[in-house]
Amino acid sequence: MVTINQQRLLDDLSTLRTFGQAGTGVIRPSLSDIDMEARFWLRDRMADAGLNAVVDGVANVVGQSPNNGPALLIGSHSDTQPTGGWLDGALGVIYGLEVARALLEDPDTAHLAVDAVAWCDEEATYTSCLGSKAFCGVLTNDDYVATNAAGESVTNALRRLGLDGRSHERVDPDRHIGYLEAHIEQGPHLEANAQRIGVVTSIVGIGGMTIGFTGEQNHAGTTPMALRKDAGVALFEFATRARERIARVASESSVWTFGSAQLLPGAESIIPGRAELLLQFRDPSAAVLDAIDTEMRALADEMTSEGPVTVAVDETRERIAPTVMDGALQEHIAGAATTHAPGVWTHMPSAAGHDPMVIAHHLPCAMLFIPSIGGVSHDFAEDTSPEDIALGCQVLADAAVSILTSAAQ
Repeated sequence: MVTINQQRLLDDLSTLRTFGQAGTGVIRPSLSDIDMEARFWLRDRMADAGLNAVVDGVANVVGQSPNNGPALLIGSHSDTQPTGGWLDGALGVIYGLEVARALLEDPDTAHLAVDAVAWCDEEATYTSCLGSKAFCGVLTNDDYVATNAAGESVTNALRRLGLDGRSHERVDPDRHIGYLEAHIEQGPHLEANAQRIGVVTSIVGIGGMTIGFTGEQNHAGTTPMALRKDAGVALFEFATRARERIARVASESSVWTFGSAQLLPGAESIIPGRAELLLQFRDPSAAVLDAIDTEMRALADEMTSEGPVTVAVDETRERIAPTVMDGALQEHIAGAATTHAPGVWTHMPSAAGHDPMVIAHHLPCAMLFIPSIGGVSHDFAEDTSPEDIALGCQVLADAAVSILTSAAQ
């Protein structure tokens, strides 16, 4: 049985944290100077581990095992939210590094191939999953022209960093047999249920819509109540009734959020003639997402018929379909979890998006979760115990050995 080096794992995580550290959190947006410093440090750590490591043309850091395939790709993203936590993404990157070098150091597993990776821009500083899209060969012109908050495009950022002349590392179907990613849960379920390992079954699908309300703008003091066509009142009523309607079709895993509400023109003495409400909803089942969509459109039609305001629904984003994790890879992780965390592991969906949403169309994928203290993520307060960090990496290492040994038979 391969054994990870727990102290080395924690030390590398702590060092990666220093690139952009802000109090207990990290500010390391994609393609920033501090992000690139971290990426070249990661490249050097991968090289020290005996991997053939490069920073490629979209700033992915890829460390290829010197062994021939079959190979597992293991990693995550090393960029952060604008004010992010120190483990979101970073945990999976350092797990990939530690699993790769632990296998190379053990005579019993030194012949097995693990390629480690740190993806670029999963967090959408410019465009979501930039690095994994490039690795899978599915980047579009829309990705290249996508901009950050300062208005810089991906193309210009890569030129600024001197990466535009570099080639992209690509998935090799003759080498890679699957992709594994470990992550903090970013939610409360493992901790609340005294579980230490989550074997991810699927990544939720995401739907989004804008609900538009068209009434009649008029004077807030002189217009009788019975004659008003108040788009703002209709917005509030829709939100209240929508909560009831979604609950009819939602599953235990469903979540939904009214993330923005706008009344126009937005003045105290004017009855709003127009209003907009943004809705996002997530579930592991495509059928549930469809049902929520249907309910919202039906409610809009009903309220339009009732009057006096017209309600219309438009999709604000292309639907992201749920991504099911590979069953065979899940079994290997579950077997390792049973060995190292008997009775305290569970199967569970991921309520957040991850790079496997892209990669699963090109390679079998599986994910492992460890608890987030207090369920906190995307915040400086994000944290996980050192014991859970070490346990998760050991489970992932054993799963990797099991997968690669089975593939070689």
